[in-house]
Amino acid sequence: MKILLAVASRHGGTRGIGEWISDTFCAAGHDVDLFEPDEIDSLDGYDAVVIGSAVYLAHWIPAARDLIDREGQALRQRPVWLFSSGLATQPASAANSPNELADLRERAGARGHRSFRGRLDRSVLTFAERAAIAGARSREGDHRDEAAVRAWALEVLADLAERPYVPHGVLPASGPGQHIAV
Repeated sequence: MKILLAVASRHGGTRGIGEWISDTFCAAGHDVDLFEPDEIDSLDGYDAVVIGSAVYLAHWIPAARDLIDREGQALRQRPVWLFSSGLATQPASAANSPNELADLRERAGARGHRSFRGRLDRSVLTFAERAAIAGARSREGDHRDEAAVRAWALEVLADLAERPYVPHGVLPASGPGQHIAV
């Protein structure tokens, strides 16, 4: 199965989460392409899509939101999952705008969304980013949970095995993973 993994990361922490997901998918025998959202021109050839973004000031990075806007119709035609990476000391669910996240899920036709703790290294932040997080009282350090990320990736694969993608105009054949073009 060919899976597209699109990850918007400002300072590399969310990209690292994407790499753990990619490694988990590859270890299970899937073909995975890991890209920045701006690098994606088409979803053709992909059987599933996972889109992730860091959360800043309660919003996904614009490039990830733009991918959903650009490819919304194509996304809704295949299995899609979303994930967020938030402040270091709390899952992104507490940082995400609930209305924005609900809208993103609907526009992408996502089967699910997961929030993960992030990483905070003040030395790489811009002045505006440092000012924005000052009130959040976040602890510096890497608070990402690799085991939780990999477990979620396996949940995505289990869901995909249970409810596989069948391209439009193709009927499932009798055996698993087999399809008949119509």
